[in-house]
Amino acid sequence: MFAADPRAWCMGREVRPSDRRKWVKVFEACDEDKKGYLSREDFKVAVVMLFGYKPTKIEADSVMTSVNSNTSGICLEEFIKLMEKKKAAQLYQNEIRQIFTAFDRQYRGFLTLEDFKKAFKQVAPKLPERIVLEAFRTATVILSLENLFFAWK
Repeated sequence: MFAADPRAWCMGREVRPSDRRKWVKVFEACDEDKKGYLSREDFKVAVVMLFGYKPTKIEADSVMTSVNSNTSGICLEEFIKLMEKKKAAQLYQNEIRQIFTAFDRQYRGFLTLEDFKKAFKQVAPKLPERIVLEAFRTATVILSLENLFFAWK
């Protein structure tokens, strides 16, 4: 997804020059007519090349409406900014997945309140239980909404 802006989470993480070079190469490869921008279809191909999935119509629409309206598509600098956001979101999701896996010691694919309490007792033993309960409730709501969104897609 491109709409989320996880840069607040990963402040200080710079884009590697190798990533930027790769994005430029993909942009140039997808801009076959050398028009200086990527059309909707060019953009979809670029995302497939970089991330291995085809963006949904909603995702492509969102990206195309967010770009400079003076052009007929996504220019190189806009593309690079979009790829920075996408990579940051991917890193964030991977880190969340690793943390969840560490907490899910029984490999059930979900966490109970007891699992959550045990994990927090190990990593933050002095944290008040009410904060752990609030974190569990918040996480449950966020995950429920995220599951609802992905089921809808």
